[in-house]
Amino acid sequence: MQNNIVVRARGIKKRYSDNNALNGLDLDLHQGQILGLIGPNGAGKSTFLHAVLGLLKSEGSLEVMGLEPFKNRHQLLKKVCSITDVAVLPKWMTVEQMLEYVEGVHPEFDPKKARNILSKTNIKNKSKIRTLSRGMIVQLHLAIIMAIDAELLVLDEPTLGLDLVYRKEFYSRLIEDYFDGNKTILISTHQVEEIEGVLTDVVFLDKGRAVMKESIDSLNQRFLELRPNADNNEKAKSLNPINIRTELGRTVFLYENIDIEKLSSLGEVRPPFIADLFVAIINRPDQSGEQS
Repeated sequence: MQNNIVVRARGIKKRYSDNNALNGLDLDLHQGQILGLIGPNGAGKSTFLHAVLGLLKSEGSLEVMGLEPFKNRHQLLKKVCSITDVAVLPKWMTVEQMLEYVEGVHPEFDPKKARNILSKTNIKNKSKIRTLSRGMIVQLHLAIIMAIDAELLVLDEPTLGLDLVYRKEFYSRLIEDYFDGNKTILISTHQVEEIEGVLTDVVFLDKGRAVMKESIDSLNQRFLELRPNADNNEKAKSLNPINIRTELGRTVFLYENIDIEKLSSLGEVRPPFIADLFVAIINRPDQSGEQS
């Protein structure tokens, strides 16, 4: 892998009838990153993840671990795992049969490790997969992936439909038991607030293009939110915020590249939540094309 680049995308395009799902996407994913794809429905998140997994052919240049995924999907299966749809697990099998099946088809799978992970859950090896709750199926899926020890993990709405307890446990296990700083995770979810503390980097997607690519540390330095005291609203407005919104009856100002000392005397200052920043960036009057 050149310069530890796990995924390299240049000018990626994918069109469905009259819709450009991807429209010239450029993106680099480096080893050790946990990168979140953030965007509305139809932004191209799932399409790009499917291209990375070799599930569809796209225009442009796309390399995963130095290989073109659509042509080398079987070779990449040894290094890349995904959770994109828990329904793919065969429901007629027992948990133990599922582990035996994966052991037979995947050379990197460690069944002992999977059984050890599952022993910490309420999942029984003799249980039929069809009898498991959605949360348990996600736990089983994650146990299989952690026992494969893949270099790249692709997650597309992995906790969709799960209750809060299972969602928190999923990300806790992911970080504590899988991620070691050398592995790489590419994740897309609508529940942005749940992964905010997990991500190292984000890419904002809109209409098939990347409109912002930034590390979380850089975002927290570049953008600041101010909730001014009531008598400081005019002063806050005079400092050229890039976005103004109302939240629970208070006015919230968003700034880019401003000295925190200019804001701290006016009220409460903090970095914005990713979801709020995304909405502000997408709705900027001058928003066009890609930013960095």
